[in-house]
Amino acid sequence: MTQLARARAFRALHDAPEAFVIANAWDAGSAKLLTALGFKALATSSGAQAGILGRVDGQVTREEALAHAKAIVAATDLPVSADLEKGFGDLPRDAAYTITQAASIGLVGGSIEDATGDASRPLYDVVHAAERVAAAAQAARSCGFPFVLTARAENYLRGNPNLDDTIRRLQEYEAAGAEVLMAPGLPDLDAVRAVCSAVTKPVNFMAGIKGKSFTVAELADAGVKRISLATSLFRAAMTGLLRAATEVRDHGTFGYLDGTLPTPEWNRFMSA
Repeated sequence: MTQLARARAFRALHDAPEAFVIANAWDAGSAKLLTALGFKALATSSGAQAGILGRVDGQVTREEALAHAKAIVAATDLPVSADLEKGFGDLPRDAAYTITQAASIGLVGGSIEDATGDASRPLYDVVHAAERVAAAAQAARSCGFPFVLTARAENYLRGNPNLDDTIRRLQEYEAAGAEVLMAPGLPDLDAVRAVCSAVTKPVNFMAGIKGKSFTVAELADAGVKRISLATSLFRAAMTGLLRAATEVRDHGTFGYLDGTLPTPEWNRFMSA
């Protein structure tokens, strides 16, 4: 599929009446597997891409993030949206440049968040954050195809679990031109409903936090349009690795093999 066709398909998912799951891949192999399983769109995860480089979230450069995303784009015909963190810079022009570069490597969507990466001031003030979203939105509109910009309000992940402020931020980002809105870490379905009813653009819910993840049906009923999985699939895979390696180290047994995917079956996914 051409980039334009992927972009149109991605936009259509947001315009359709039903909610959809966007699955987060962490490399070309996982992208191929998720594509074969029938997901309609893929996303990257900043935490997962950091993990495969042996780092923690927030320690990946723009160039590394785009190279990671490009490999996933090349592995699938599905639309791919990228977790672009804060846009790899504090200024509005940094966010805009990141969106332009994201579009240039085949992505059809991406997110910009309002977390600073500075523990002393975890969040940008709302005016500056909205200016960054506005610059990113202008860059998205200049791509020559319908690039879907997601704006993230990070309150609940950055020590400010204030629903009113979260909603105010999302409303400002909507006004600044974001096409999808996201507030990771919402604590319950009442909060999800409040967010969805306070904005007019599609809302992305981030599943992946134990006790704060709900069924697709529940989220759709609350008004959510898109459900992403963050690092959870990557963490599930790494949990399997940890358990298997620990069994070998501690017991000298290989019981984990009984539940693993046979190589011929894995190869069929890779050949799809």
